[in-house]
Amino acid sequence: MNELELYVHIPFCMKKCNYCDFLSAPADEKTQAAYMEGLKKELAFYGKAYGKAKLSTIYIGGGTPSWMQEEWMQDLMDVIRRCFTIQEDTEITIECNPGTLTKSKLDCYRRTGINRLSIGLQSADDEELKLLGRMHTYHQFLRNYELARECGFSNINIDLMDALPGHTPEKFYQTLIKVIRLNPEHISCYSLTIEKGTPFYDRYKFDMIKLHAGMKTEELPMEDTAYQIGKMTQDVLAQHGYLQYEISNYAKKGYVCRHNTGYWQRKEYLGTGLGAASLMNEIRYSNIRDLKEYIEKSQYIEEKRIDDELSGQSIGGINLHADARKIDRNAQMEEFMFLGLRMNEGIEKSRFYQKFGFTVDFIYKDAIEKLISEGMLQETTSRLYLTETGMDLNNYAAAHFLF
Repeated sequence: MNELELYVHIPFCMKKCNYCDFLSAPADEKTQAAYMEGLKKELAFYGKAYGKAKLSTIYIGGGTPSWMQEEWMQDLMDVIRRCFTIQEDTEITIECNPGTLTKSKLDCYRRTGINRLSIGLQSADDEELKLLGRMHTYHQFLRNYELARECGFSNINIDLMDALPGHTPEKFYQTLIKVIRLNPEHISCYSLTIEKGTPFYDRYKFDMIKLHAGMKTEELPMEDTAYQIGKMTQDVLAQHGYLQYEISNYAKKGYVCRHNTGYWQRKEYLGTGLGAASLMNEIRYSNIRDLKEYIEKSQYIEEKRIDDELSGQSIGGINLHADARKIDRNAQMEEFMFLGLRMNEGIEKSRFYQKFGFTVDFIYKDAIEKLISEGMLQETTSRLYLTETGMDLNNYAAAHFLF
């Protein structure tokens, strides 16, 4: 087996934020301990099944992994090291929330080989943090960030959120410039999306209706304002040495997130834990999403057959899988294109040919010509990539590559 990426899901947090629809929730210590035992069993199963496969990246996400006891994180990393092959240059990331980090935890992370932190700040404005339902203040973030530097972490991402209620380019600029002054290696800027089932949906659903109808909103930024915020973000970060390498991600030279880049390049990845997704041998698996069921079934992991509802095929999996889907050739090409075009460098023509046995120009001749004529796509002898206009209208451009 070639190298693969490993994702480990820790679904626990202190409190659900007002905008969050992720598979995460608070839980008592007994439940957390039982889950971690099940997770270690799942990792051990795959380690044996894949013969200590080499890991190019590891990403421990959540939830709030940094909320967990440091001893559990030590145990988790020990299991991963026993079951897989971690290389000298393996990128190992853990997601953290401000206010949950201590010197003891950070020292533990360093000992276990974790070499990258992703800290969820979201805003440098305490009123905005309160609106979002975050559990921390900007001052707590600063203390944790400084502590991480003191403990030797030299690869840190900071997550930010724009297009918040009441946001203007000037207001988001204040957060952006505060973060830039801290000199992190990586900055992610995601626009707020309001999902059903969240407190934000109940509060802003009528504003969302107005927004989609092109009417003036009460609190949510209008589309032109959100666009201005995005362009300002690109300009300011570029001026300070941050390369935009994907729609929402910016990095200093040498600090692109390799794990996320692997997703966009359709590299194989193994997802472990509650609700985690995997892409293995062109089969997309999803783990069960019920916490109690996961804990029970992880006590004895066994192989099972899963019916693919789309193709009708019976696919090999395990009892922790809720579903499995074989990705046909057309869908593989679609994903290759619309995921690859999220990145500023676009797609590499030779990789498409190696994968599918046809040139990308042969398969997508009409789409390529149309988007080039509209000023949305550029082509060189080796690559295809979206122009600035194409990036702004990424969904429109990507739709041209669907069969």
